[in-house]
Amino acid sequence: MKTILVPTDFSKSAQQAVAVGAALAQKTKGQLVLLHVVEQPSSAAVNVAGEVVYVHDWADKLFTFKVINRGKAKLEELELRFRNEGLKVRSELRLGNAFRGVQELVTDHAVDLIVMGAKGMSKWEEMIIGSTTEKVLRKATCPVLTVHEKSVGTDFKKIVYATSLIKDEEKFFKAVQKFQRLFDATIHLVWINTPAMFQPDRHARRSLEAFAKRASMKNFEISTFADYSVEEGILHYAEAINADLIAMATHGRSGFAHVLAGSIAEDVAQHSQRPVLTFVTG
Repeated sequence: MKTILVPTDFSKSAQQAVAVGAALAQKTKGQLVLLHVVEQPSSAAVNVAGEVVYVHDWADKLFTFKVINRGKAKLEELELRFRNEGLKVRSELRLGNAFRGVQELVTDHAVDLIVMGAKGMSKWEEMIIGSTTEKVLRKATCPVLTVHEKSVGTDFKKIVYATSLIKDEEKFFKAVQKFQRLFDATIHLVWINTPAMFQPDRHARRSLEAFAKRASMKNFEISTFADYSVEEGILHYAEAINADLIAMATHGRSGFAHVLAGSIAEDVAQHSQRPVLTFVTG
């Protein structure tokens, strides 16, 4: 992992994401890129012809100016701290949409991993950051590690890999392997048995063994785990074995299909107190 991107709004969960990103950059001897996006407020009115007219309010401009200066100061403080710790680090402040800012940075810096917090500072910011995290999880072209504000370690010795046994997932496993090699970890490959997606254990284990063979897995264990839903099963299984990290693929659904089926990976990332590594496979 040569380049690790951490978007931050300086909230508690973002601070935790920064700490995790810095620890990973230290371990991989990679570069840490810190991003803060300032959303620009604007006022709009509709004139008699039905056209939208933007009103640039001086109060809005002054507020944005203060937010920009505050963001710059906080980024400079973080950058100086990490440089003093021997890290390769750079920071960027951008104006506009947070999700677009993340997308641009991923392209501009050939980012290998995004580390994100799951919640913002206030209910309003939580809604914005939550929405941004959801979009990044669904659209990112590199793996995403989601962390919560609760303190977590970065010694990922037990990795739960929850699989849906889709062939495209084997691409994601390469990212999981990087974490495995980095931390000399054991992968716990698990199939969650639910009433809606039930398989006899012998069939599920056979499929898991075939998946592991195709992916050339090493140092792994195979399990099946029964629960009422896949999301609950993943969370409960991770708790049962005291896992350090949950890894799973997401399939980038959007629109009606996303609303209808939802995304298990996004739900797990939102509700897990453990770090969750995801990657869009298709």
